[in-house]
Amino acid sequence: MNIQLLPKKSSKASIWSGGLTYEYMIYPKTANYTDRDFVFRISSAAIEKVPSEFTKFKGYYRYLVMLDNCLDIEVNKERKIYEKYVIMEFNSDDKVTSYTNGMDFNWMVSEKISHHKLEITNSNQNCNAQIIILFSLHTTIIKINEKTYDLEPYDLLVIENQKKENIMLHFSNECLFGLLDF
Repeated sequence: MNIQLLPKKSSKASIWSGGLTYEYMIYPKTANYTDRDFVFRISSAAIEKVPSEFTKFKGYYRYLVMLDNCLDIEVNKERKIYEKYVIMEFNSDDKVTSYTNGMDFNWMVSEKISHHKLEITNSNQNCNAQIIILFSLHTTIIKINEKTYDLEPYDLLVIENQKKENIMLHFSNECLFGLLDF
């Protein structure tokens, strides 16, 4: 089992048409964002331009959560509003226009991966997924089996669990909790 703590302050920024994006992780590590050959990518974006068009990614499913604001958005010409911390799911090839400024969490998963989900939880979890992602919304202590990790807001913890061992997770505060199996 491999556990990585990826602090927000260590994420690298790059420019997209609507502001800045901060990449936490691309998987596998040999994948390239511009080649779009990754299994999944986790990032956070600052939406600074209104309106702004989201970058399309053919062949990817996407989870998006606003971290500091509601999200006023148009998906394929259908207007929707998502409250702060409500998970938006969409095909990454959809035409998406945001009418909101703010910071988001973004998880793109290859459509070749059939088993994945994202939820918000602060309850204990027992799971054996191959990839487990934990994104802190607040200062949070996460206990994995018997080891403790201190996370600041918007830090990411990724567990690679290729042997599908049973893992006990305890949270001191609510987190985004994602599971992925190949």
